[in-house]
Amino acid sequence: MRQRRVKNEKEKVLSYSEYLSLEPEKNKGQWKRYFNNNNNIHIEIGCGKGQFITTLAEMNPNFNYIAFEPIGSVLLRALEKARIKKLNNIVFLWKFAEDIENFFDENEIDKIYLNFSDPWPKDRHAKRRLTHKNFLEKYKKILKPEGIIEFKTDNRGFFDFSLEELRGNGFEVFDVTYDLHSTQIESVKTEYEEKFSGMGCRINFCRAKSDT
Repeated sequence: MRQRRVKNEKEKVLSYSEYLSLEPEKNKGQWKRYFNNNNNIHIEIGCGKGQFITTLAEMNPNFNYIAFEPIGSVLLRALEKARIKKLNNIVFLWKFAEDIENFFDENEIDKIYLNFSDPWPKDRHAKRRLTHKNFLEKYKKILKPEGIIEFKTDNRGFFDFSLEELRGNGFEVFDVTYDLHSTQIESVKTEYEEKFSGMGCRINFCRAKSDT
């Protein structure tokens, strides 16, 4: 479903300036200085309305969180949540993730969350998938050697593609499940996940780390 455009969207998003980094390339290699602490940094690519990442930030005040969301009307909902919760360990990037390596230095990130990314089901669009090998190479550069990727999707075909890409491009895959909510694995739910798991949809989940 197409997100309805918000009137005066840009002005409304920019009114949350305390939670935005509009020129993230200037913070490359300096994110711990940006947060003014030495805490681990986790990022979510495509945070949607922000339930997942703001819940994590609230639960884990000793971690720093950076969330990508390119759609202004959606980002606005996430920004609202951060302000309501009075979070001081989160920042949002009004960006797509194609240039992610321009925003983070090598070995700067501890964990990457990929939640219900667009599966781009047509084969000719495979390179747009956030688990395509082209993206995985970028993640490898910015993740610490022990860094983790967490991936969730309700699309089985996309999940199987992603497992193959991860295993074929230097990642060790673990905690693999085709029905996350039948396991004891702890994971905060996104808005999308709450809706569709409540309808009986099974959620695929895995974690991965570089094996090089």
